[in-house]
Amino acid sequence: MHSHVAAQSQAAQQDAARQQLEGAINNTSMSDNAQQASSVPEEPNTVPAGEAPSPLSNLGDDYTNSIELLRNRFRVDYNVEEITMVFFREYGSAPVVLVRPDGSKLFQGRVDEERVEWYDSDTYDMIKIKNPVPGPWQAVGQVLKGSRVMVLSDVQLHADPLPSILFAGEILKSTAYLTNDGKLIENKQFRDVVDLDIEFISTNNPNYDNFGADDQNIATFQDNGRGMDERPGDGVFTGQFNLKVAAGEWKPIFKVKTPMYTREQQGANIILYKNPVMIDVQLDGGGEGYHKIIIDVDRELVDIASLLIDGKVRFPNTDMQNFSLTEGGNEAREHLIVAYEEGIFRVKLTAYGTTVDGRDFILDVPEYTFLAEGPVEPEVEDPLIDGKDPIVDGSEPMIDNKPPMMADDMAMQEENDEIDSATLTILLIAVNGTIVVIGVVVAIVIIMKRKKGAAKKPAEANKTEGGTSDASLTIENEPKGVKKLFSIFKKKPKEGGNK
Repeated sequence: MHSHVAAQSQAAQQDAARQQLEGAINNTSMSDNAQQASSVPEEPNTVPAGEAPSPLSNLGDDYTNSIELLRNRFRVDYNVEEITMVFFREYGSAPVVLVRPDGSKLFQGRVDEERVEWYDSDTYDMIKIKNPVPGPWQAVGQVLKGSRVMVLSDVQLHADPLPSILFAGEILKSTAYLTNDGKLIENKQFRDVVDLDIEFISTNNPNYDNFGADDQNIATFQDNGRGMDERPGDGVFTGQFNLKVAAGEWKPIFKVKTPMYTREQQGANIILYKNPVMIDVQLDGGGEGYHKIIIDVDRELVDIASLLIDGKVRFPNTDMQNFSLTEGGNEAREHLIVAYEEGIFRVKLTAYGTTVDGRDFILDVPEYTFLAEGPVEPEVEDPLIDGKDPIVDGSEPMIDNKPPMMADDMAMQEENDEIDSATLTILLIAVNGTIVVIGVVVAIVIIMKRKKGAAKKPAEANKTEGGTSDASLTIENEPKGVKKLFSIFKKKPKEGGNK
């Protein structure tokens, strides 16, 4: 039967289950009625004094409830005007089928919407029935093993009370648990059925900053072991408050929402104080090249000795620098920031501390920004005016930017100028004289060499011819004075040529 049903669509599964159940329930109706008469009275359940009677009860013992077709049976009391039931089933399975005491069936999607409201998800069915038929009912489907039908009567959220001192921007952890008709809900699957939220509603008090503010969803409680929740499915729901709302007077609203209904519980009005951390800056307060950040708190609300700071600085060029201030003490905290360029500096802080009444807190401090100038650079005078040099084009006289000199300084300057001129003259005379001497010496050397060469040639000629010519004995034909000097440089005629 199971393999045949699995091969059909959801509608076909429901029809097949209905046909098989009709025969099975008719065969067991007489034994059920006998068992009900002996084990469960028709009158309301007897309960201890002071407790409300349960609207339903399980039928049969563990052995009976282990039989496939007799599992998940329950009895609805005769005086119930409305009942909301939850059936937890295997993930992705088809919705359950409800069998009334008279054998008629209720299928999801085929019910009287005026009397029956049905919500189904991947893991559970929630069904609300008005004026249900009293007597034994049965749920047929892949209901989780160990799960029993759960009736929602009065679900309430019991959360930790909010602290008397709360700050805007604070990150707060709070725990809560759920009860159903005053009893603790321990079903692990129930966290899939309800949503637990806390909202802040402005009291619209004109004396506070939140006058006219919209409703704010402050926290959602979870039992999934994530975030600040310690253990999943332990029945303790954990909420994380992130109070990024305006300071002022608020009314907390605790909400329990199911697919069928919503329950609200109002708490006492609270005052949300402004962020107590104050930031200031001293430009170049840390010496040349450093800005000083000063961090203090409202000491009427926060113990300054407990303050710890974890922050980061974003420089104008988008560089980031992290820093931490963990030193205690009663003085304001200080931190130096390198001031190597001009622009907007951004400081983001997370503060850890203790209120004056002893409660630890974590605070998200709003970003602090300041505008700073870079290091001072020396001025450079532009020699051009409108792109032109007034001295070169003659439109302006030469401007002497030197400071005026005193009389003593001027006399000393003139004396130095005279000394420099005399020294320059001596150097020029010495250089020119050296050049002249060198030239005379060179000329004398050349003359002597020429003279010796000229004296050797006539002697050799006389020896060859055997006598002395008239030219060689004549003194008047030889050049004298300047002519003699220039005659040395004249080119000699070649031998054997015309003289």
